[in-house]
Amino acid sequence: MAVKIRLARHGAKKRPYYRVVVADGRMPRDGRYIEEVGRYNPLTTPKVIDINIEKVDEWIGKGAQPTNAVSHLIEIARNGQPAVEKKAKLSKKAAAKAAAAAEAAAEAEADAE
Repeated sequence: MAVKIRLARHGAKKRPYYRVVVADGRMPRDGRYIEEVGRYNPLTTPKVIDINIEKVDEWIGKGAQPTNAVSHLIEIARNGQPAVEKKAKLSKKAAAKAAAAAEAAAEAEADAE
């Protein structure tokens, strides 16, 4: 049985509320689950992330695989802040275009003086 730690969507239309659940990977997203280990409400300010880290660690120790979204939420719950994400690199064309625009702006500023 492939056990996953994932989000189960609840709430009204356009008003999502998520439960962090441990479920068999073959079950539907909002279907039967083994255990609820937390909750996540993205609509409040600040976002409510309430995850029982001890239960999550216990399930990961048993072989449960957290999804990408849940891994991110677990990281926030442990550290109190999200992990630093890498910025996307500019392509060579975009970098050349940005450099040309900066050079043109510098020339225009020099001509204005």
